Amino acid sequence: MNHLLFGVAYYDEYMPYDRLDEDIRMMKKAGINTVRIAESTWSTCEPQPGVFDFSHVERVLDAMEKAGICVIIGTPTYAIPTWMAKLHPEVMAVTNEGQNRYGHRQLMDITSSAYRFYAERVIRKLMNVSAHRKCVIGFQLDNETKHYGTAGPNVQLRFVKYLREKFHDDLDAMNREFGLDYWSNRLNSWEDFVDVRGTINGSLGAEFEKFQRTLVDEFLMWQADIVNEYRREDQFITHNFDLDWKDHSFGVQPDVDHFHAAKALTTAGIDIYHPTQDLLTGKEIALGGAIARSLKNGANYLVLETEAQGYVTWVPYKGQLRLQAYSHLSCGSNSVMYWHWHSIHNSYETYWKGLLSHDFAENETYKEACVIGEELARFGDHLVNLKKKNDVAMLVSNEALTALKWFPLDSLLSKMDMGYNDIMRRIFDAVFDMNLECDFLWPDSENFDDYKVILVPALYAVSDEVLHRLTRFVENGGHIVVTFKTGFANENNKVSTEVQPRILRECLGICYHEFTLPRDIVALKGDIIPEGEHKAEAFMELVIPEGAEVLAHYDHYNWNSYAAITRNHFGKGTATYLATLTDEETLKAVLRTIMNGAGIDLSEETAGVTIHRGVNDYGRTVWYYLNYSPEEKKVIYHGRRAVDLVWEGSAEPETDQKIEPETELIAAPWGVRILEEEQA
Repeated sequence: MNHLLFGVAYYDEYMPYDRLDEDIRMMKKAGINTVRIAESTWSTCEPQPGVFDFSHVERVLDAMEKAGICVIIGTPTYAIPTWMAKLHPEVMAVTNEGQNRYGHRQLMDITSSAYRFYAERVIRKLMNVSAHRKCVIGFQLDNETKHYGTAGPNVQLRFVKYLREKFHDDLDAMNREFGLDYWSNRLNSWEDFVDVRGTINGSLGAEFEKFQRTLVDEFLMWQADIVNEYRREDQFITHNFDLDWKDHSFGVQPDVDHFHAAKALTTAGIDIYHPTQDLLTGKEIALGGAIARSLKNGANYLVLETEAQGYVTWVPYKGQLRLQAYSHLSCGSNSVMYWHWHSIHNSYETYWKGLLSHDFAENETYKEACVIGEELARFGDHLVNLKKKNDVAMLVSNEALTALKWFPLDSLLSKMDMGYNDIMRRIFDAVFDMNLECDFLWPDSENFDDYKVILVPALYAVSDEVLHRLTRFVENGGHIVVTFKTGFANENNKVSTEVQPRILRECLGICYHEFTLPRDIVALKGDIIPEGEHKAEAFMELVIPEGAEVLAHYDHYNWNSYAAITRNHFGKGTATYLATLTDEETLKAVLRTIMNGAGIDLSEETAGVTIHRGVNDYGRTVWYYLNYSPEEKKVIYHGRRAVDLVWEGSAEPETDQKIEPETELIAAPWGVRILEEEQA
């Protein structure tokens, strides 16, 4: 892109009165240069089957084109009109809870032929009125697409076909691999396949969920093929992927394999929502950014939705909207776009607050957006297309996530299931706190060797081939940090008969035969354990070293002969194993040892602020200093002589403020400093 996109979702259809000109005036004042339109307005664009009215779309296109504001067109297919549900009730998805009833969005069967017929028709009609417009810079396919649990008869027939292809029509092979003899679940004829929604077999159930994720891949590719017939070469195709949700964006999305689904796109996109006020940490922004950035092998991505005010508990403190915007850009995003321009006045999201509140008046959030817009107009060309080169990557897997849903682990502290994303976030958050940036890998990624360290959380269900690749990575000089339950089962959730951790056994230099969930907290002891009380926080594998160095063992009279944390030198690299979920300080101590051994600089860990950096279009390194705290922070700048792009010291702003190496910087509460090195 040749400029950063600073924008909002805008729906003329929702306005209580005509204020398009006034909205554009306020957008221009705020520096808004992009709007997203049309994505959730199918019933307005097609009020009756075959009757089309794109007057709102065309009216906004005319106005934005005149104002010089770019437009992203969203296909309006994620919320169907009432007439379709009435005319074709079969489009409502059949899920584990039965057939959906109309009302909420995203309740349709994305494989339904009736739904596809009407969806294709409205997409083509929308493309006809929008694709040729000068102001239209790209298209967003659907919205936060998932499979929505669709499991009706047509989906199950497709699943049987999928299994026949997977197992080459060998029913016996499937029975063996899935263990279907158990409880008389064996299938002796493909025609005997029963409703899979009731299965108690984890292998079959997890395979069905994997199949459901492929429906999303196919659906987005189907839409992309239609849009590609109309779009110009200079127009992108994107999609706003969302993450797993725990009252905010949290982890790997269980219902979409982002790595596979992104193949339909020219530009990856993501929605990132996070706590603010005293709970603003930047971790969710960094996580979502790292995932999106990694979908296209490090290419820049778009933040298509993030909050302006959002939940009533998220109305940002002064400075936070600005800090959040630069946090997205520091991770490699080429946009910051808010959901949405204004708060709506009725229906489901009445109190999901936009940039403007219900009164449409200027408020503190809007005024801060004006500051952001002015700054991006002034020096945004130094921030766009930021390229990042990281040494650390996290290997994640939808298959492992699903497997640990079927076979959950318990947490001793919370007395609740410990999910895959909880384990992944514990490691990601520790790396973030150490001021290390992290990319993401998936089992199908081909670029393992681009990294010095690969973090492998709970890779429970995985193919032999991936485990062999990790072994070769270590043998050739890489470093891995592997947690409990990795490699326990193959890609079909069939537990191995080999001694665990089977293929990784030699690489890790350990084995184990037993694991347990003790009734009481078990302490950890060893040279790597920090001072104070440190403990195992989840179930424990009882690890026996086979050449690996024991970094910590269980401090328990019955289990003190077993290792809890080990490190093994293998080939030219090292492999570290965590046999239990440790507390954060212990985890960081382990990671420091690994990073030091891999030659990764940890000098910024104690900086007190989050530091991100990358190379801009001018070939210069840009440093972001992000202060996620209400206190003023001081930090030493270790780069080359630089220009301070946005001055936040106690003095008045200065033009081309020069910063020398080893200068002490001051970051204001909830503030940001951005430095650009003078030399490429």
